[in-house]
Amino acid sequence: MALDIARGIAVLGATGSIGRQTLDAVRQCLPHGRVRVLTGYRKTAEMAALVAEFSPEKVWMPEPPADNWGCEVVTGEEGLLSCARHEGVDVVVNALVGRAGLAPTLAAIQAGKHVALANKESLVTAGALIMAEARARGVNVTPIDSEHSAIWQCLQGNEGNAVEKIILTASGGPFRTWERSRIAREATAEEALRHPNWHMGPKITIDSATLMNKGLEYMEALWLFGVRPEQVEILVHPQSIIHSMVQFADGSVMAQMGLPDMRLPILYALTGPKRVETPFPRLDLLKHNTLTFEAPEEEKFPCLALAKRAAMLGGTAPAVMNAVNEWAVGQFLRGKITFYDISAIISQALDSYTVQPLTKAGDVWAAEAWANNFVGRVSI
Repeated sequence: MALDIARGIAVLGATGSIGRQTLDAVRQCLPHGRVRVLTGYRKTAEMAALVAEFSPEKVWMPEPPADNWGCEVVTGEEGLLSCARHEGVDVVVNALVGRAGLAPTLAAIQAGKHVALANKESLVTAGALIMAEARARGVNVTPIDSEHSAIWQCLQGNEGNAVEKIILTASGGPFRTWERSRIAREATAEEALRHPNWHMGPKITIDSATLMNKGLEYMEALWLFGVRPEQVEILVHPQSIIHSMVQFADGSVMAQMGLPDMRLPILYALTGPKRVETPFPRLDLLKHNTLTFEAPEEEKFPCLALAKRAAMLGGTAPAVMNAVNEWAVGQFLRGKITFYDISAIISQALDSYTVQPLTKAGDVWAAEAWANNFVGRVSI
């Protein structure tokens, strides 16, 4: 899909990290782009400023603002879904965090909208449903993650060339060089939020520290690129300059490189395969002249192995894993549990759960209800 950039854009999660960077990319690089829909969460003053700048036709907030913003303001779950379906929108940027992102993704696709997807949980919990709906409606799901964007870019012009494997790169997070015993003793939420390369929201930053984020990306890659689990390799690349690679049947490897700047994959998700001119900093290989790689340590970061396990179980297992992880990350951020409690609780949930087939969105909701019941019994 090459977006007519004069068409309408909806940004779901406009006041989060990806949402802000999306609007900055539009502001600086897509002068004819039209932001028609914005959603935000409780940051009323920030949303008011965005409404004044972009003049959207529709806005979603948890509660209506006290003053008149000069556009339609909706609330509630149905209001959020109406934003994803809004007439005049061509592409929906889903930058919502967590499980809240799935229903708007499905609503946008079913309304014939292209989706630029930053919400990992959509594909993790319901990848089969989303990709089937997208094929049936003739719309595209384009990735915003830097890793999946890199893979997509490497695949451009290689239609018909067999992919031998996909190489997902990971920074390794803030605890990459720590011993497991030190992580167990000293890994606080404050330490985990100090990502060495990327500036992201708290949930994804904790997921990066546990390597669950890479596990979620592993699961996403299976759906986005139609590869088998054994065709996805994960490599730790601490410099975050090579964003991912594709190895083809002849042994050639193509890599996409760039500075760690999320505005680049966001732009490519909106305009790809066309590239637009940007004023962003350029990669200087003389300054970034050391690129290293190492294998991930799954014993030290068991969340990665748990994500692979959930992917192999299939069905509704990823939805349970994702919901329990989301809860556990929240508890860790509040100081209620330790770093390794996150993986221990997820493991207990997968051990206790009887996997169900995934045939409709309701199966995801049922799995999440089971997960909510499970974490309600967790002693912390």
